[in-house]
Amino acid sequence: MLIVNFSDPLTPADVARVEALMGEHVTEVRGEMPEFDRDRPLDEQVRDLVDRLSLTPEAWRAFLVVVNPPGYAPAAAVLLAELHGRTGYFPAILRLCPVEDSLPTCYEVTDVVDLQGVRDAARRNACIPPPED
Repeated sequence: MLIVNFSDPLTPADVARVEALMGEHVTEVRGEMPEFDRDRPLDEQVRDLVDRLSLTPEAWRAFLVVVNPPGYAPAAAVLLAELHGRTGYFPAILRLCPVEDSLPTCYEVTDVVDLQGVRDAARRNACIPPPED
């Protein structure tokens, strides 16, 4: 399993928690804390960020990908669209919550959200028919 981290660094405890939640071994954590330029198109910046992960199209499809998205919501949305295009599915994302009474505030992994499962359930529950392929 590959964790793509575009937020604060994950601790060894965070990685262990992801492994426990997913029942899979994390083989690698890649990514960087991005800074977005308001004068440049966001989709280009996100594409560049993902390109710097240096994964081949085959690797994108071979890895189970879990994402710690950036905190900037528009960038997170664009990132998920970019990754869906590369992998063919919505990746799971990490949910981090503050550790109670920590000073300074620290965060820990509390959940892994299966976005493809959310999408599939929404399709089943939707009042519109699925698109014909």
